[in-house]
Amino acid sequence: MNEKNQWVFGIDVGGTFTDLVAVNKDGKMVSTKTPSTPDQSDGVMNGIKKMAEIIGIDVKDLLANSPLVVHGTTVATNALLEYNGAKVGLLTTEGFRDEIEFRRAYKESVFSPRLEAPYQIVPRRYRVGIPERLDHTGNVVTKLDEEAVRRAVRGFIQEGVEAVAVCFLFSFMNPSHEIRVKEIIQEEAPGMFVSLSYEVLPQIREFERVSTTIVNAFTGPSMQSYLNHLDERFREDGFTGELFVMQSNGGVQNVIQSGKFAAGGLLSGPAGGVTAASFIGEKSGYENVITVDMGGTSYDVSVIEKLNPAITTENWISRYRVALPMMDIHTIGSGGGSIAWIDSGGALQVGPRSAGSNPGPACYGRGGEEPTVTDVNVFLGYINPDNFLGGEMKLDRSLAEKAIRTRIAEPLGISTVEAALAISQIVNSDMSNAVHFVTTQRGHDPRNFALMAVGGAGAIHAGKQAEDLGIKTVIVPSLAPVFCALGDVAANLKVTELRTRFESLKNVDLQAMNADFEKMEQTAREKLGGQSVTNQYETRRFIDMRYAGEVHEVTVPVKSRTRRITELNLEATAADFHDLHERMFAHKDPEHDIEILNLRLDLVGVREPLKLKEEQFEQEDPSKAKTGERDMYFDIEPAKTPIFNGSMLEPGNLIVGPAIIEQWGTTIVVYPGHEALIDSYRNCVIEVKHAQQATRGGNA
Repeated sequence: MNEKNQWVFGIDVGGTFTDLVAVNKDGKMVSTKTPSTPDQSDGVMNGIKKMAEIIGIDVKDLLANSPLVVHGTTVATNALLEYNGAKVGLLTTEGFRDEIEFRRAYKESVFSPRLEAPYQIVPRRYRVGIPERLDHTGNVVTKLDEEAVRRAVRGFIQEGVEAVAVCFLFSFMNPSHEIRVKEIIQEEAPGMFVSLSYEVLPQIREFERVSTTIVNAFTGPSMQSYLNHLDERFREDGFTGELFVMQSNGGVQNVIQSGKFAAGGLLSGPAGGVTAASFIGEKSGYENVITVDMGGTSYDVSVIEKLNPAITTENWISRYRVALPMMDIHTIGSGGGSIAWIDSGGALQVGPRSAGSNPGPACYGRGGEEPTVTDVNVFLGYINPDNFLGGEMKLDRSLAEKAIRTRIAEPLGISTVEAALAISQIVNSDMSNAVHFVTTQRGHDPRNFALMAVGGAGAIHAGKQAEDLGIKTVIVPSLAPVFCALGDVAANLKVTELRTRFESLKNVDLQAMNADFEKMEQTAREKLGGQSVTNQYETRRFIDMRYAGEVHEVTVPVKSRTRRITELNLEATAADFHDLHERMFAHKDPEHDIEILNLRLDLVGVREPLKLKEEQFEQEDPSKAKTGERDMYFDIEPAKTPIFNGSMLEPGNLIVGPAIIEQWGTTIVVYPGHEALIDSYRNCVIEVKHAQQATRGGNA
C-alpha cells in the first residue's frame, strides 16, 4: 500500500443520506454526503466515488490503498422496524413456545384496551416445542429428542422458513442440546441461518433470551446478505483492507461476526454518534458530555461520563426485547418535522406526529399545510430559506408563516410571532425533559456536563436547552452533519461476553469466577481474531450485582490491575455497588446481602488513535466571515442579527450573541448573551449565560 494515499473510511447510512468521513495518516479529514438508496451498497459506492473526486484519486487506487472501512448500517434496524425480516421458525423446550407472547406481562400502555399485540415475527405455527429438559444447574433431566428436531426442521423447509432460532431452558448453563440441534439443522438444511440463544445471549431470564434470539434470527439473513454483497463490491473495485461494522455497544466487529449476530448492530448508526461525541469530548477537554442529536423526526439523547458512554441492557426495539448491551440512547418524537397542533382542550402540542420528508414542512412547498418546528425556525429567522443545505434546497418563509398563523395563531387568538415562540418553547421543554430522563432520573446532575449538539437541527435549539438545564457549555462539532460517520472511523474493536453466575457474594467461589472470566476472554479473542487492524487489547470486567430479593441488578466495573480478581478487588467492587445503587435509586444498605447474577467482559481491540489536525488560534475578530444581517425573533420584537459563514471562520474567532453561524447541513444559533469560540479543531464552543449570572453582573 502507498502510505501517502492511505485513507481510513467511516461510512454511515441513514434514512435520507449516506455520510462519509475519510482520514489519512497526517490527520487530514474530508467528508461528504450522498443520497441513500434502497440497496444501501449503491449509496455507499456512490459516496466512495464522490470521495475519490474530492481527494483527487481514482476509485480503485483509493480502495486499494485503504486499510480499513468501518460501516454503520440500518439494514438490521429497518428489517425489525418495518417487519420485513426473514421467515423465522423457533425450536424451544416443549411447553414453552408461547414465552415470546407472555412478555413478562409487559404492555407498553397498561391501561389501553385498544393496544394491539405486537406483530408476530414468529407466528405460533412456526414455534415448535421439542422434548428435552435441563435443570437449573445444567444437568440433563430429559434427553434431546433428535427425531422431533428433524421433523420440525423438515416442516420448516416445506413452509419456506429462512432462519431458525433455538432457545432451550437453561442452555446458558449447558449448551449441548442447542449445539446438537444446530448440527441436525445443518444436516437437514445446509445453509440455513441458525440463531442459538447460548451464543446470542447466554444469561439468565428466559423471555429476554428467547426474544433476543428471535430478533437475531429475524434480522440476520438480510444483514449477512447485505454485508457479503458490499464486501464483494469493495473487492471488485480493488479493496484489499478490512471491512468492519459499527456495533450497538460502541465497538466495531468484522463482517462475519456482524452477520452472524445481527442483533448487535440494531443501533449501529446512533452508536457511531455517541462514540464520536466521546472522541470529540476528549479532544475538547470535556470528559462529561450529554449528546443531543436532532434530526427530522426524532431527538436522541445519551450520556457520556468520564469519556465512557452509558450502556444498558433494557432495550425495547419495535416492541421486542433486545437484552444485549447497547448504548443507552433515549429517543423522543421531537424533530424538525414535528407538527404543532391544538388538542381538544385547546392546548398547544408539538409532535410526536411528523410531516416526514413528503410532503414535509409547509416551507418545503410540497403541499404540507401543518406547521412544523422547521417552519417555526424559518419564520423566526433562525434558518435561512435561501441557504438550506448550503443552498441546495430553497424554502418558502411565506408558507411557513401561513401554516403557523392559520393553524395555531388564529385559533388561539394570538399573534403569529407569539404562536411561533410558544411552539419553540414547547419543543425546547420536551427536549430538556428528555435530557432530564437520562440525567437526573439516573443520578446525574446535568450541570456537571457539557451539551454536544449534532444533527441538522440540534445546534438551533441547544443554547436554549442549556439555559433550561443550567448547563454552562454547548459544543457543536465541526463535523456535526456527518457525526455518526466520524464515530465509525474513530471507534475501537469490541466484543462483549456474558455469563450467568448466580451466587451470594459472601459465598462466592473466587477460583471458579476467575476461570469463567478467563474462558470469556478466550472466546472474545477468538471472535476478534483474524484481523490485522490492531494487536493491542484491553480487558474490562464487570459484575451484575443486586441486593438479595431485588428484581433489577446494577452492572459494576471490577477494578483490578491483574488478570485475576482477588478478595480485595471483590470488596472494592461491593463498595462501588453500594454507591452506584444509592446514586441510581437513592438508597443503599451496606449490611444487606449482595447477590451476583452475571459476569460481563469487554475485550477492546485498541486501534491507533485517530489524528485530527490541530490549528493555531488566529485573531478573535470574525468579521471576515460575516455575510450580512437579518431580522430574528428571540422575543416578540425582531432583532437585527449578524450572520456568519461557518466555513470561513478560523480557530480563535469569537462571536458574541445574538448571531447565526450557517454551515452546510446545520445552523448554529448563538443566543443573546452567549459567546461562541471556534476552537483549534474548528468546533464551535458556546459559553452559556444564565439568569443568575446576569443578576450577579447587575449587582456588581
